[in-house]
Amino acid sequence: MNYYIMTLFPDMVMNGLNTSIIGKAMEKELLSIKAVDIREYTTDKHRHVDDYPYGGGAGMVMQAQPVYDCYKAIESKLEKKPRVLFMTPTGKTFNQDMAKELANEENLVFLCGHYEGIDKRVLDKIVTDEVSLGDFVLTGGELPAMVMIDAISRLIPGVLNNDISAETETFTDNLLEYPQYTRPEVWEGESVPSVLLSGHHANIEKWRREQSLLLTKERRPDLFEKVELTKKDKKFLQDIG
Repeated sequence: MNYYIMTLFPDMVMNGLNTSIIGKAMEKELLSIKAVDIREYTTDKHRHVDDYPYGGGAGMVMQAQPVYDCYKAIESKLEKKPRVLFMTPTGKTFNQDMAKELANEENLVFLCGHYEGIDKRVLDKIVTDEVSLGDFVLTGGELPAMVMIDAISRLIPGVLNNDISAETETFTDNLLEYPQYTRPEVWEGESVPSVLLSGHHANIEKWRREQSLLLTKERRPDLFEKVELTKKDKKFLQDIG
């Protein structure tokens, strides 16, 4: 996987992504991340990439030409046109299914806006996907891009030390993940559930499935409606009322 992040703040992006699991995956060359500074593509001697909005209003708008030239420089290095994801509150909400889909791509370009936005003409010309993290507004697209890259990268084989982790985490099969415990066995008077100490793998998996069902039903009924319940699931839920 090759990520290209079009941004005004390349240091912010790379300082965040060069650490932890993503940083180690870069060291192993399982993925590459390049932050491309849009300011490098402006013809303004003061490196300005924004101007006043037509029609008036508060703030500034990023100009089309620097963004377009930055994109074209990236595209010229690739064999085919990549998907270009624009981080915007008006986009489709990012979720685990989208992360799985994007993990199949070879190249992804993230366009990070700032100020009051980006000239729509260049968005219409280069953007393939408009994506949002949720119903809130941030100062720029860098943080959403970093979040998405983290979520997508976890699904790339070899990035996680234990690839099974990606198959059992929250949102797999529309279920929230079951509770986790570690040593000591008793902490502050609270004990680890006895089933987890039993060594009986079938019973442990049964308990974890049941906990995921209960947690999802309580906290995310919208997700629970999408869960494909087995006969055992239905009986368990019926028995507990």
